[in-house]
Amino acid sequence: MAEDPGWAPPEVDTTRANTARVYDYWLGGTHNFLPDQDLARAIVAVNPYMRETVRANRAFLRRAVRFLAAQGITQFLDIGSGIPTQGNVHEVAQQASPGARVVYVDTDPVAIAHSKAILAGNPDAAIIDADLREPEKILAHDVTRQLLDLSQPTALLLGAVLHFIGDGEDPHGIVATLRDGLASGSYLVASHATDDESTAQLQAAGKAYNAKSAVHLRMRSRPEVSRFFDGFELMEPGVVWLPLWRPDSPADVPADPSRLAGWVGVGCKPG
Repeated sequence: MAEDPGWAPPEVDTTRANTARVYDYWLGGTHNFLPDQDLARAIVAVNPYMRETVRANRAFLRRAVRFLAAQGITQFLDIGSGIPTQGNVHEVAQQASPGARVVYVDTDPVAIAHSKAILAGNPDAAIIDADLREPEKILAHDVTRQLLDLSQPTALLLGAVLHFIGDGEDPHGIVATLRDGLASGSYLVASHATDDESTAQLQAAGKAYNAKSAVHLRMRSRPEVSRFFDGFELMEPGVVWLPLWRPDSPADVPADPSRLAGWVGVGCKPG
């Protein structure tokens, strides 16, 4: 935990728990405080796999970014990014490909404020305040246009964010708009919460979260998640459980991957 709030922007209230910092705590990060830790531990008490799930999601994103860097991708658009710490996209991408450019997108003022502090001095990474529900604004944003050349292949990262978009908000249409704004040879990386094959305990945890949160989770099935890749060619091994997408080691795969309750995939836009 970061006891000294010197790194925290002055407009951020560090006495109240915040979703982005709770997520950071689960990742083992340092951009969190005691209220964040208390809430994180309370959620883990209901869902004992939460910390493992969050870390598996971040590990998947790291593997996907390394994979894309190996394909020559040097531009990344990460929507719903949270706090970009603990081995996040800009660190992994720029280590694999110096000069790689990253635009993070979020609407949470805490995540934005912390991100600006973390990214200060990095000319190839920035964060913008924009909403996934307005994809045209993200693509047309001045910072997006300054850092990314969307006429060239770009990686679109939608990690653990689409499940916050309800069916009435046309999530598949949102992804299609983003896809159509990217060049051929671009990639979609997505992870999504699911209640497929989940236990009664995990289903109860999801209901408890929705009862206490203004932003509800919309769990989706494997076929529903696969639809997000319409217009993309899925990379092997397709849409799979979180730890099963090209694991670094067999030891990284739990005996029951479904307990992490998330589908993931990577697809390439043909052309």
